[in-house]
Order: sequence, then structure tokens, then C-alpha cells
Amino acid sequence: MRRFALCLLALTLPAFADDTPTVQDLGARLERAEYPYPVTMFPVSSQGQSLEMAYMDVKPAKPNGRAVVLLHGKNFCGPYWKATADRLAGEGYRVVIPDQIGFCKSSKPRGYQYGIAQLAANTHALLASLGIDKVTVVAHSMGGMIGARYALMFPQGTEKLVMVDPLGLEDWKAKGVPWRSVDDWYRSELKTSYASIRAYQLKSYYDGKWKPEYDTWALMQAGQYEGSGRETSSWAGALTYDMIMNQPVVYEFTQIRVPTVLIIGQRDRTAVGKDAAPADVRETLGNYPVLGREAAAKIPGAKLIPLEGLGHSPMIEAPERFYKALDEAL
Repeated sequence: MRRFALCLLALTLPAFADDTPTVQDLGARLERAEYPYPVTMFPVSSQGQSLEMAYMDVKPAKPNGRAVVLLHGKNFCGPYWKATADRLAGEGYRVVIPDQIGFCKSSKPRGYQYGIAQLAANTHALLASLGIDKVTVVAHSMGGMIGARYALMFPQGTEKLVMVDPLGLEDWKAKGVPWRSVDDWYRSELKTSYASIRAYQLKSYYDGKWKPEYDTWALMQAGQYEGSGRETSSWAGALTYDMIMNQPVVYEFTQIRVPTVLIIGQRDRTAVGKDAAPADVRETLGNYPVLGREAAAKIPGAKLIPLEGLGHSPMIEAPERFYKALDEAL
């Protein structure tokens, strides 16, 4: 644990007079990044390929017989769930934290048909291999799309669905965001840097207010792109952006039949592809206060927990407020 803390501290130390932090080359699969818990590779046989799905399995000292799977967002990796996992394990939950195929420490195959349903199926296979037949799904950002699909595909195995500022509450293309080819996404991803990550998250996630602790996760993402992993990570990023844009789940919310809670930061304005949308369209996208209410109305029996003054990542921005909301959700 101490090594992990020191590693993260090193990542956030400024290297220059302007306090721009040093980006370490962490490798395409974060080979040089330490995780807070032991990482195991789950073998995934998918689409004719033998792949590896990295995960952490946090077991409680006093089990309550229940399990939670924490699903990460597009621009995050499993470790940002550490404090949440610690809290849940302290309450008796077994906590599984996967990195999805195409992300972080998991395989990033160049030839793979990424699908929200495919990632949900991979997650289900992982949990089955661990003997977990019923799970509470806590899913953030892109993970929210996977979580919703998981609940639709495996309702008998889903005890509860908790979506935290999920992507996919609206169909961006239907609202006027231009289609973008994988090649275009790839060219855009190749330009990814700490500076571009920070600028995007500052505007969309944190309402223009940056705190030093946010650098930990921005630098973990940047470490995959600024160095030896640039091409591999950029291609995987392009394919997964294409997946997110073209596989909306919002039209099936009415079919979700498991207890569902939405935790929504009321300052969240995230919308994939809105940078390419016409100005009049761009202003209408990512209105999470409205989108959260609409989603809760569509999902039978869903509960909405609004978090005033918070953005896209409340577990990072205001942990204690997020934990209170999560306790209420669970």
C-alpha cells in the first residue's frame, strides 16, 4: 500500500516552474503503474482471440454475503475506485474491480469488435469464474452504459444497478452530433496528452475548478498515451469511442427490471463528440440535471439522488458526499 501511495505522489509532483506535472511512460497496458490491490488476469476467449481482463478482488474481513462490481469510465482505470472499495469492503461487501478489455491493464487487441454488450458479457464471465452469481453493479460514466446493458442481459444476476453520472443518457448522434470515422477518432486520440486530458476534464467534469488530487487520474491516463503506448492506446481509444457513439442504451431504459438508482452530479456537462457539434446543438448536450430526471422517469421504480454543485466524477470531487449517496443507494 505504501508503495502505491508513493507512486501516486510521485505522479503528482510538479516538474516545472509552471507546476505542470511530469508524465511518466506507463506503457500501453500500464505495465509500469502500480495498483492498490493485487491484479489478476482473467483469460477471456472472445472473437477468436485469447485475451486478458485485469481485475482486483477485494475481500472483506467480515463478509455480509453480498458482492459489488465497480465499473470504470472511459477515461479512468480501476484504481480510482480504491477508496470506494475500501469503504464497501469495510461494510462487508466483496468488491470486484475490473479493467475492461481495451482499457488500462487489460488486453488492447487491434482487431476487435468492441461492443457494450460484449464488455457486459466479459464482466459476467469474470464474475461467474469467481463464483459470484448475484451482484450489485456500481457503474460510472462509460461504465454506466455497460452496467445498464448488464442489467438488461443478466437481470437474475443483478441485485441492484447504481449508475453514477453514466454516459448514454442521450443519443448524441440523434441530437445532431456529426458521425466520426474510426480513423478520425484515431487521429484525435493520437493528440492526447496530459494537457488535453486536463482541459477536457476541467471543462466537462469539474466545472472549471481543478484540484491537485485530480492529477493522479489524469496522469494515469496520460501515461498510456505519452510514450511507448501511444499508438496502441490511441487505436483502442478510437474503437471504444466508436462503440460509445454508436451503441446507445437509452432507448431500452424502460425494459430495465432491476432496482435502479441514479447518482447525478448537477454540474455535469459531459457529452461525447460535442466538440464537433454545431454551436446551437452543443449547448443542449450533456444537461445532466434534465437527463437524470428523464432517465429516472423511464426506468421502472428508479430512484434519483442529485448531488448539487458536483460534476461528472463525484467520487473524486467530493468523496464523503458520494459515499453518503452510495450508502443511500445500497
